[in-house]
Amino acid sequence: MYRQKYASMLENPEILDYGAYLQCDTLLQCQKPLKSLCNQDELQFQIVHQVEELWMKLMIYTLIDVLEFMEKQHSHRVITLMKRVHMIQKMMIEQMDLLETMSPKEYQEIRLQLGNGSGQESPGFRTLVKMPKDMWDIFSEQYLKGRNKSVEAIYDSEYEHDDAYTVAEALIEFDELLQKFRWQHLFLIQRSIGIGSHSLKGRPVDLLKSGAKYQFFPELWEIRNNMTDSWGQSYGKVRESILEKASQSEQ
Repeated sequence: MYRQKYASMLENPEILDYGAYLQCDTLLQCQKPLKSLCNQDELQFQIVHQVEELWMKLMIYTLIDVLEFMEKQHSHRVITLMKRVHMIQKMMIEQMDLLETMSPKEYQEIRLQLGNGSGQESPGFRTLVKMPKDMWDIFSEQYLKGRNKSVEAIYDSEYEHDDAYTVAEALIEFDELLQKFRWQHLFLIQRSIGIGSHSLKGRPVDLLKSGAKYQFFPELWEIRNNMTDSWGQSYGKVRESILEKASQSEQ
């Protein structure tokens, strides 16, 4: 009785101005009706993934603005917009925890509804992962070549914590959060269907690990390695013990 009563309110909603602006009549029809769900968790599965597509759409459109502001070296706008992107990424990572409330059996029942589909076909994700190349090309052109700078100079020999550095750090945080999202997805798969199983396209699921390890801005990651090796030359591979040094000074 309650299912039918409340489901009908959402499946045939009264649309006022707020609902008209948000197109709630269309939005609320993007999920299966209650009577067609294979189990009680399928609605959650659909909504979480639909929301992820909407977040990625917002991210992509925000990154378009970022690219345009980077071309003009309007760094303050770049940093502000990248903060929004980072917040979206963190929400996407956190909301995936919802899917871990499903049992493996419930997930298997939902998985049967996907045909041959998988998250690798996400239109938002497939678009999003193409954008870092343009981001790096513009950063390199405007903040490196355009200023006669190198990544090493920005981070070490000429370090000033300037706008080039903060933009670079915004890029690497984007990269880091994208990797965390992919690893979170991998852990979800491991918990729900097992990492040793095969995907709906017949490929081993553990192939996803290679994608989770991928770095979009390798130059910004490599500078950390180079700095550690360079600074480490002053003490070699093994540092002198602080306790031994203090003991020698006392003697």
